[in-house]
Amino acid sequence: MFDLLVASNNQHKIKEYQEMFSGYEVKVHSPKELGINVNPDENGTTYEENSLIKAKALAEFTKMPVIADDSGLNVVALNNFPGIHSSRFADSWGGNAVANLKLIEKLAEFPDKSAFFTCVITLLNVEDRPVVFKGICPGKILDKPQGEGGFGYDPIFYCNEAKQCFGTAPEEIKNKYSHRAKAMEQLIEYLRSKKLI
Repeated sequence: MFDLLVASNNQHKIKEYQEMFSGYEVKVHSPKELGINVNPDENGTTYEENSLIKAKALAEFTKMPVIADDSGLNVVALNNFPGIHSSRFADSWGGNAVANLKLIEKLAEFPDKSAFFTCVITLLNVEDRPVVFKGICPGKILDKPQGEGGFGYDPIFYCNEAKQCFGTAPEEIKNKYSHRAKAMEQLIEYLRSKKLI
C-alpha cells in the first residue's frame, strides 16, 4: 500500500483524489487525519509556485510522499483572470454562487468566451526534487449557470472535450476530462513507472 498525504483541508478535494486513485493500492491521507494543521500563505505568482508552497509546508511534518495542487479558472478575454486568484475572487463575493454571476457580467462585453481550467500537482518526498504535473481543460464560459452538480466555477464552465457543462456532468465524466484528472493521470503514470503503485 502506497501512503500519500494530500495537502488540502478541502474534504471535497480529498474525496476526489480518493475516487481517482480507486483501483490502485494507494491510501490517501488528509492533514487533519494526521493531526497536521498548517495554512501556508499562497503568495506565489504561478500555479507551480503555489502548489510547491503548499507541498513544502506539509513535507516539513512528514516523510510520507506529499502532493499539493493549485488550480484555477483562466478566462482568455480577461487576461486569464481570475487564474491563481480563483478562490480569492469567489471568497470576495461570499462564494461561487455570486462570483459566477459576476464573472459572466465581466465577460458580457467580450465576444470571446473561451476559458480553461489549469491544475498543477507537485509531488515531494519521492525524489530529491519536486516532481510537477500539469493538466489543462479547455472550454468556455456560459451565459448563465447550469445544473446543481460540481462545485466552484463548474456551473458556468462548458467543457469542450466532454461536450457539456461541468455543473450538469456526472462525476465520472468530470474525473475523465477535468484539469485535475489530467494532471492526476500523469502522476499515476509516474508512480507506476517508479513501481510505487
